[in-house]
Amino acid sequence: MTDNQSSIGLRAKTGRAIAVVLAGPPHSPRVLRRVELSLIDPRVPGTFQPYHEVMDLPWEKGQIAVRKFARAIERIAARALAQLVKKEHADGNVVCGVGIVGAPDRQLEKIGSPHIRAHAAEGVLFRHVLETAATENQLDGLVFAERDFDQLAATELQITAEQLGQQLKDLGRSIGQPWRTEEKKATAAAWLALRSFGNSRNKTRTSRRK
Repeated sequence: MTDNQSSIGLRAKTGRAIAVVLAGPPHSPRVLRRVELSLIDPRVPGTFQPYHEVMDLPWEKGQIAVRKFARAIERIAARALAQLVKKEHADGNVVCGVGIVGAPDRQLEKIGSPHIRAHAAEGVLFRHVLETAATENQLDGLVFAERDFDQLAATELQITAEQLGQQLKDLGRSIGQPWRTEEKKATAAAWLALRSFGNSRNKTRTSRRK
């Protein structure tokens, strides 16, 4: 692994993503950058809560109607990630991969409440558009469901959950506030990507760990 390789961790949220960039050896990474990526187009209000826009439609028709918003969000996400990668390149860093944490896939059609279903569908959508953005930018990617992610990350890194929590806290001190749960999850995802792809060479792929 070269000294200038970095990785990006993304915590998917509705309408945005928390991004943390790490670099350094996988056993002792450092935080380079923390930013929030907007995944909405102010000119298209439906890109903020797309499934809420079609909530009154039957599920099957809503799935079709929401596509125009989903396509717009995918374009925005791809551009936002490209800009972040460009910043890293300008600083002399090569992004080796992306780790994404977000809502798990669900059988959305089985959720009875239209409002609850809209929120759940948006969670899945905004995680998915980040996966698409990684592919569009030809970046290796790992995708993690938010549930039990902390324990999974600790296991992958071969440390305890308590040790992981302390190391994430320590990493936050170098970058300052805000350093919430979202930033910590993004950092853990970036750490796993750095560990997985730090030595990769032109092997674009997206893997799921659940």
